[in-house]
Amino acid sequence: MLLLHILVLYVSFRAKQVICDFFMQTGWQAMVREAALTREGMKALAVHAGVHAAFTFMLVVIFAPKLWWLGFVDFFLHAAIDRTKASVTLKNGWTYKNYQYWWAFGLDQEAHNLTHLLYIVLIVVFGWGVPLNITP
Repeated sequence: MLLLHILVLYVSFRAKQVICDFFMQTGWQAMVREAALTREGMKALAVHAGVHAAFTFMLVVIFAPKLWWLGFVDFFLHAAIDRTKASVTLKNGWTYKNYQYWWAFGLDQEAHNLTHLLYIVLIVVFGWGVPLNITP
């Protein structure tokens, strides 16, 4: 049964990523966030990271309420990952027409996936109390 719960948790975080990064992204957020170093860009990034944080908070409250603070962690990690990608692509002048942009985009998405894996491990070990036995 534990494996099924972990799979549900994993699919929930993957759905959260797709919903928040793509379906809930407004044109203003996408356009302005590309100028991540401007005041307006930082505002758009904060809104975007806030949406992710709210969804993470909801998932954690459902699966492991005592780890509610992961929503705040997600706000800062998500913003840092997205700002890094935006800064690198802007600095180099990469757009969706450049293969380097897609490499940066892929690394950005994988970084988010790895943060979700970290949240899942924290939920399983500290939220559910499943011992992390790594011995063979």
